[in-house]
Amino acid sequence: MNLRPRVVTFDVFSALIDSRSGWTSAFTELALAPGCGVDAAQLYRRWDDANKSLQRASGDAYVPYVQLSAQALRQAYAEVGLHGDPAADNGRLLETMARWPLYDDVRDALTAIGARHEIALLSNIDDHLLATTQAAALCPVAVTSQQAGCYKPHPGIYRYAEQQLGQPLLHVPASARDVRGALEAGIAVVRVRRPGHTVDPAAPAASQEIDDLGQLAELLGHDVMEEG
Repeated sequence: MNLRPRVVTFDVFSALIDSRSGWTSAFTELALAPGCGVDAAQLYRRWDDANKSLQRASGDAYVPYVQLSAQALRQAYAEVGLHGDPAADNGRLLETMARWPLYDDVRDALTAIGARHEIALLSNIDDHLLATTQAAALCPVAVTSQQAGCYKPHPGIYRYAEQQLGQPLLHVPASARDVRGALEAGIAVVRVRRPGHTVDPAAPAASQEIDDLGQLAELLGHDVMEEG
């Protein structure tokens, strides 16, 4: 299928920002707090699993990301036997988002792609949190779960993005759940491979994968990109 996207959307915390490094550093700082005494990697994994599960379970009944994250942290604390203040600690964790690094290819690629196409962020996050990130500084147009009232991979967030941004969209994620959600919502996907992100071989697959966003800029530099 020939595709001339009107808008190119990017997942923030898999395609643009190295969130795994960001979360690892944040949970390491948390684990270093007096009296914590838990393994940072284990605590992160438990929080991440709980957070994603809560997002899936929310369906159309939207709950702000900050609240889900705090609930997930309380669950993680209970699982590891940690007696702390998950509400306060959750605030500390989320404040670190402003320091999380962009992947090296992001700045140049977004500049090149943005010169030819409208670009936007599409993220499972609250507006005020996204606004603190380095990605938001590069691309001020964004659709969030807060705006759409649901979390990826719910089809509602992708359809809301189409309503707000126009069609056709091309979405650029790295995570398996984002690839699946976009494809199931009928949106074209080019997946960028990022460390720590793998795809489910049993799930729908993006017709094209790239190693960095510079390759996407080259693809979109042609008048027609083939989406097979």
